[in-house]
Amino acid sequence: MTRTGTSRTGPHPREVIAVSADGARVHVEVYGPEDAPAVVLAHGWTCSIAFWSEQIRDLARDHRVIAYDQRGHGLSPAPAGASGHSTRALADDLEAVLAATLAPGEKAVLAGHSMGGMTIMAAAARPAFREHAAAALLCSTGPSRLAAESLVVPIRPGGLRTRLTRAILGARAPLGPVTPLSKKILRYATMGPGSAPERVDTCARIVHACPRRSRVAWSHVLAELDLDAGVRELELPVAVLVGTADRLTPPVHSRALVAALPRCVGLDELAGMGHMTPVEAPELVTARIRDLVAAYVPPAPGGQTQAEQQTRAEKQTQAQKQKEDA
Repeated sequence: MTRTGTSRTGPHPREVIAVSADGARVHVEVYGPEDAPAVVLAHGWTCSIAFWSEQIRDLARDHRVIAYDQRGHGLSPAPAGASGHSTRALADDLEAVLAATLAPGEKAVLAGHSMGGMTIMAAAARPAFREHAAAALLCSTGPSRLAAESLVVPIRPGGLRTRLTRAILGARAPLGPVTPLSKKILRYATMGPGSAPERVDTCARIVHACPRRSRVAWSHVLAELDLDAGVRELELPVAVLVGTADRLTPPVHSRALVAALPRCVGLDELAGMGHMTPVEAPELVTARIRDLVAAYVPPAPGGQTQAEQQTRAEKQTQAQKQKEDA
């Protein structure tokens, strides 16, 4: 079974099924050369692997790109009961994907958008995560207070705005077909005001394809989210990226992440961009992933990363200078 989008317009994937701790089956697609540095992509709420199409197309030329559908999204079935919708389940699924696609001890850069970033936070203390994660990119995400900080409802902060936000994001009404009106609503809520029409259309088709049951169930999880402790467990290099016009996870969240992360290696605030940064600014998101791979993923078993090579060279230069001075 193939999806509409990624495999039709870019490289064809090798499909893998990862089995999570509760038996849930997670659909995974692997692109690019088998012996290339690995990148793992985790999409956000109401999205799917297709959301990463631009990153997959670019990175798969010289990286092994591992992308998966979160449970209840894309080609991954929804769990049977309410217990299957939790941050614990998201972390279980990520561990299963890493175990199914990476060799023991193999390192990868993990990039998560929105709920995908929350998945990384939720898995931060897990053994498989620590075994395989070399560095991470958190795009347009936050660890807690999502409804309270959201700017989707244009009124002053407070209890009323929080309640209205919860009601809107958790609405059970079907999204229906993609229409000019639905695209206008989606662009207001999730994208920057200057977003190109074709990119709005791409996001609308992906979001509208998400099953209503999954959309509603995960909205309740996000409304109660508290992953602040998980952020402090991310003891690896982490880059953070957010759009200045993000209404769902505004920059206040990214700045809080930067302050709490043990090893933050950079913050990008993209002027005029909304919540859908991998689609709105694909080249920049891809470039940040490439930067992290170059700096923190060894090119081959036993090899050194670019950062390690630079550190070694600096030490050799310093030692040579000290020898000459003596």
